[in-house]
Amino acid sequence: MSTPIDFNDRMLSLGLARVAEQAAIASADWIGRGDEKAADQAAVNAMRDQLNKLDIKGVVVIGEGERDEAPMLYIGEEVGNGEGPGVDIALDPLEGTTLTAKDMPNALTVIAMGPRGSMLHAPDVYMDKLAIGPGYPEGIVTLDMPPATRVSALATEKGCGPSDITVCILERPRHEDMIAEVRATGASIRLITDGDVAGVMHCAEPHMTGIDMYMGSGGAPEGVLAAAALKCMGGQIYGRLLFRNDDERGRAAKAGITDLDKIYARDEMVTADVIFAATGVTGGSLLPGIKREIGWITTETLLMRSKTGSVRRMSYRNPVKPKG
Repeated sequence: MSTPIDFNDRMLSLGLARVAEQAAIASADWIGRGDEKAADQAAVNAMRDQLNKLDIKGVVVIGEGERDEAPMLYIGEEVGNGEGPGVDIALDPLEGTTLTAKDMPNALTVIAMGPRGSMLHAPDVYMDKLAIGPGYPEGIVTLDMPPATRVSALATEKGCGPSDITVCILERPRHEDMIAEVRATGASIRLITDGDVAGVMHCAEPHMTGIDMYMGSGGAPEGVLAAAALKCMGGQIYGRLLFRNDDERGRAAKAGITDLDKIYARDEMVTADVIFAATGVTGGSLLPGIKREIGWITTETLLMRSKTGSVRRMSYRNPVKPKG
């Protein structure tokens, strides 16, 4: 019987960065072209191809959907060349397909990797999320607080007034009451149209992004990816799964979730040290977008390891052959 191979995050981190980079480069041809599906498919193909070159026995735990919905990078798909450690992989080959198609800010390629069994197998349902950046005591804001109370609690801890707090919220009709309540405190809101992994990550670097808090409901898989990012960057995130019907509750049961009302903290969604990589596709507050010049394409990637707390920004200038 062979001995299990340890998860060596340092050795795997640069390979993971390359996975994110290649997915971004593949989607670059579709920026501003109005075709979300083509942009997403290009990123999926490139990400899967690169993952299969890594020395891992990987399983996709957060992916493109259930097996019957996604032909590639579906939940449960095995990736890697089978030569290395067993790992969990959470990914979004193109977070912000609409943003890419419309050439709007903050589209990213995103991937996280940790030891087998380290990530919550979140079903493809909604999750109520709340996140703040590093440096605050645990639990100063909670999902059980009304939105206005969260703002005032963070302002008090920060030593400022509510008018000095900026909250990031996904612009959806379901959030209209939340938006009104937050604005009534005097806080400002940065509304985003898509891309709530990036939205949560904004909280971890408020000096760069101006965002103090993220709140609202979005995809549960993206919640786990955001938790992996904050595990590396620092900060708190809380998530509670939301179910609209029996089919969605069945998805939770299939994923092994029995307590449907549980509030997951960051380290319950991601229980071990992870590595995380994100590459900018369109420019935004976190990362510049892909830059093209004749004969070259340049990307910037954020590569992070929770074990060391290291955050590396990597510029990759790659020669490209002219088309035609």
